[in-house]
Amino acid sequence: MINMNNLNISAIVMIGAGIIASCGNKQQQQQAGPQAIPVTTATVTEETVVGSETFPGTVVALNETELRAEVNGYITGVFVADGATVAKGQRLYEIDRTRYEAAAQQAQANLTIAETNLSRIKRDVERYRKLAEQDAIARQTLDYAETDLSNAEAQVASARAALVTANTNLERSTIVAPFSGTVGIAQVRMGALVTAGTTLINSISSTNPIAVDFPVNERNIQRFSQLQKLPAAERDSVVMLNLPGGTTFPYPGKITALDRAVDPATGTITVRASFPNPDGILRAGMNTTVQVRTQSASNQLVIPYRAISEQLGQTSVYVVTDSSTVEQRSVRLGLKIGDRVVISDGLANGETVVTDGIINLRPGAKVQVSEPAGKN
Repeated sequence: MINMNNLNISAIVMIGAGIIASCGNKQQQQQAGPQAIPVTTATVTEETVVGSETFPGTVVALNETELRAEVNGYITGVFVADGATVAKGQRLYEIDRTRYEAAAQQAQANLTIAETNLSRIKRDVERYRKLAEQDAIARQTLDYAETDLSNAEAQVASARAALVTANTNLERSTIVAPFSGTVGIAQVRMGALVTAGTTLINSISSTNPIAVDFPVNERNIQRFSQLQKLPAAERDSVVMLNLPGGTTFPYPGKITALDRAVDPATGTITVRASFPNPDGILRAGMNTTVQVRTQSASNQLVIPYRAISEQLGQTSVYVVTDSSTVEQRSVRLGLKIGDRVVISDGLANGETVVTDGIINLRPGAKVQVSEPAGKN
């Protein structure tokens, strides 16, 4: 028969042994300290940085204007297709010229009559002046003749002005391209009635070269002013474009102008770059990404971009201390160059930052450093 007292004693002994063993394990862990977290690191280095900054850009035409009717009438001629490329002075549209040709002919006839009348009166005045010198006519007759001469000269001047107006209206009945470029889709068709100063017929814009406008922070005004003053050979490789879809525009551009003032609402100023556009790839209104080459005037601090932690809009890195622990430090980022980034503030040259294993870290954590990234 089993003795119950012996069973109770055995159970108590086993529980006590377990408690003692557990306490021993805890003491060993406390003596050993927290386990070091394996990480990979990189050293903060100083370099002369050559990279590029990106800005959102909008394509704009260097020349752009609306083609509006300057005289009244019906469209009697369309000499250009919608969207066609045209040369300066090329005939585009014609408004019924009949009335304007007639008006020009009438004005020319009136001028001829006025000039003929003026010529006759001039001869009369010369004759009267000679007779007046001989006291052969009354002085009043000469005065009347000279008054007629003044009137005739005024009539000639008026007739000439009327002829200029008539010829101008006749010329304006034919609409020509004010500069070389591309026309849009016509707003009127053959036979449409147009009104001077009101009816929009079409629009035309220059396409080669073409410009891209993009905003830059007011802090960069001096730098972009210097880029604008670079020699032509150097300016031609400063600016590149990325088109919608991610393709790169094949021709480099150059900074040509900075706007007159900073927008106080955004703290930015508009910069304009000019690009050759022989293939017509760039169209006014297109959205692009502008890449501007940059080179630091002095050495900059650089680290791998993967060392950066971002949270709630703040950027930081983990810096390894002499005691093999890490401290989290806020940093301000500069230019990004490929897989690396410039640090404007927060680090010193030669410091070590964690690049891999960041997810397991907390400030003060002990780390086991592997071979720094980039060392072989």
